Amino acid sequence: MRDQNYTIVFTVDQSPEEVFDAINNVCGWWTENMEGGSQKLNDEFEVRFGDVHYSKQKLIQLIPGKKVVWFVTDSNLNFVKDKSEWTGTQIIFEIAEYGNKTELRFTHVGLTPQYECYGACSNAWCGYISNSLSSLITTGKGQPTEKEEVNS
Repeated sequence: MRDQNYTIVFTVDQSPEEVFDAINNVCGWWTENMEGGSQKLNDEFEVRFGDVHYSKQKLIQLIPGKKVVWFVTDSNLNFVKDKSEWTGTQIIFEIAEYGNKTELRFTHVGLTPQYECYGACSNAWCGYISNSLSSLITTGKGQPTEKEEVNS
C-alpha cells in the first residue's frame, strides 16, 4: 500500500455540471494566489503559498461534467529535501452521477506515502477538498487561502 496515490471521495446533492464548474474555480476553493487560466484545455496556472509552496499546473484533460486533469509541470516545495516532488504528478478530479447524487473522486497521482511531503500535503489536500471545495459546491462559498499582499 506504500505506493497508494492520495485519494478523497465525497458525494453531494449538486449536479455533475455544478461540481465541474466549482473544480475549475481554483481561486474559489484552493488559493486566491493564482495566476493564469484554469478553464480551458491546455490552460496553465501557477499557485503560491508564500515561499513554502509553488506549483504550475497544465490542464491536460477536460470532460465537462465528468473529469478534470491537471499535470504539474513545475513545483518548489520549500519544506522537503526534494523541492520538486510534485513535478510530473497529476491531479485528477473524476465526477460520477449516482441517482440524484454526484460523487467527486479526487486523486493526486504521484503523491504517495513514500514521498516526504505526503503527510503535510495530504493534510492540506484534505482541508482544501473535503472542506473548501465541498463547501464551494454545496454553499457557493469555499475557504481558499486568501490573496497575499505583494510588497514592492
